[in-house]
Parts: sequence; C-alpha cells; structure tokens
Amino acid sequence: MISVSMKNVCKAFGSNQVLQGVSFETHNGEIFGMLGPSGAGKTTIINILTKQESADSGECHVEVGSNQIGLMLENDGLFDRLSCLDNLIVFEDIYKIPRSRTLEALEKVGLGDAAKTVVNQLSKGMRQRLVLARAVLHKPKILFLDEPTSALDPMTARGIHKLIRELREGGSTIFLTTHNMEEATHLCDRVVMLHKGRIVEQGCPKEICERYNAKKESFDLESVFVQLTGGGLE
Repeated sequence: MISVSMKNVCKAFGSNQVLQGVSFETHNGEIFGMLGPSGAGKTTIINILTKQESADSGECHVEVGSNQIGLMLENDGLFDRLSCLDNLIVFEDIYKIPRSRTLEALEKVGLGDAAKTVVNQLSKGMRQRLVLARAVLHKPKILFLDEPTSALDPMTARGIHKLIRELREGGSTIFLTTHNMEEATHLCDRVVMLHKGRIVEQGCPKEICERYNAKKESFDLESVFVQLTGGGLE
C-alpha cells in the first residue's frame, strides 16, 4: 500500500505558526491536491513530508521506498551550465535507466527539441517542464509536485495534466499543491483546502461544492473558499 499521511502536525518558524494541527491521508493511486493561497503552508507540508523540514509535533508518514519518490519543488536545483539532456543524464546514471527513457521524458514535457539547449537559456516555463521530466524519470510510485503548472501557458499545462494522469494510471500516487481552481477541480480525485496553516475542508471537489451549493457545472471551489474563509485564493 502506497500512502502519504499527516496527523496533528504543527510547525512554526520563530513566532510564525505555519501549520496548526494538520491531518490528512492520501489514497493509493490517486491525485491528491492541496489547495490554498500563497503562505497557507502548502510548501511547508511538502518539505516536511520529503524530510527537508521537521515537524514541531505530530506524525507524518510516506509509505514507500526513498528511491520510489519523485520531487518537483519550488527550488528547481538545475545545473545552469548543462544542457537539458545532460541535467537528466546525471539522474539517469543514479537510477540506472536507459537513455531511451530519458529522451522519452523530455518529449513528454515538450522539451524534445531543446535537449541540447543550455539550462540558463531556458524560460521559466521551460525550466519548470525540465524539473518535471527529472521528477518522473524513474517512474516513481509517489510524486510530490509543488505548483507544477505555475508560469506555464494553458496548452503546455494541459499536456502536463495529461502526463500526471498517465502516471496515476500507471500506479503512481500524486500529491500536488496548487492555487489554480481549474487545476484542482479537473485534475484531483480529492483536495484539502488550507487556510493560514489549518485544513478548513477536504474531500472530492464535486462533493465539497455540493455541500456548499457552489456551481456544480464548474465545481466552483473558489466560492467554497470564500464561504469558509471570507476570502479567495489571492
């Protein structure tokens, strides 16, 4: 069983209480979204789950081997003086995968023609796609994605969504953060809505919207967020 969970997790940086009693659990093979504005605590949750930060209290578990985790985080960690392909070859050697899979990953994120382009010549959106290619290179069982389509144009974002769904269909569990309502409602099986370090609602988007009489045809989570917090995602 592959799962990610937190139970009553709290985290503060100095006097700033970032997380307050956060509890949730993913289901095996689902796309699980964490929805909230900047500063809500989404990235801190991913950092704790991936052991980049420690919780002050509470429990967290990621039930899978460390070499079966894929990461796409805020700090991209790319080698600016290497080409797109050479950036992935570093990890190709670590994971001991064939070159064909590396080239396939570049193609899937729309960077096949940019394989020899040096990273410091890439746009922000292209860098983001390269980080995603690196994250999925070894076909991980759990994939952590921190706002995977920010700065991407709508067409490229749809392609990334297609890749995420393919990974889920292949058995991966996807944990992603977003402040994009459309992304959350059309991509995620379930979402957690986070506000000022607290979970204010969770469940599948359609059921949440039905509970709050939001627009069912568009699964309008924005209006739910307004009802719950008195403000939207901005």
